[in-house]
Amino acid sequence: MNKYIRFFVYMLVIAVAFTATDVWADVFSQITGRLVGVFTNVRNIIFIVGGFGLIGLGWAAIFGKIKWPWLAALACGLAIVALAGAVVNYVTKDASTEDATWSGTEEFYQDSMQ
Repeated sequence: MNKYIRFFVYMLVIAVAFTATDVWADVFSQITGRLVGVFTNVRNIIFIVGGFGLIGLGWAAIFGKIKWPWLAALACGLAIVALAGAVVNYVTKDASTEDATWSGTEEFYQDSMQ
């Protein structure tokens, strides 16, 4: 009986995938919009906690309590998180509406935290 239920579920998923309409596009656009909001909010929290971590690790490194590479690793990790939004914006930019090259303009480097 279990394999029949599994087969039915697989067929249902395939049927839903092949009957995609504009309703599904609206659902996925809402999901992606909310995921972008979650990413932005989590990134803000990471920056706040990471800033306190940089200060704490900086003082500990100055007084010889931890190794300097730990401080450098945290700083590099925060830089990667900061650049993630710009990289995603660059990769997903629609080439038909704008030139998809590194333009160097202020709009290109605008932060996605707004």
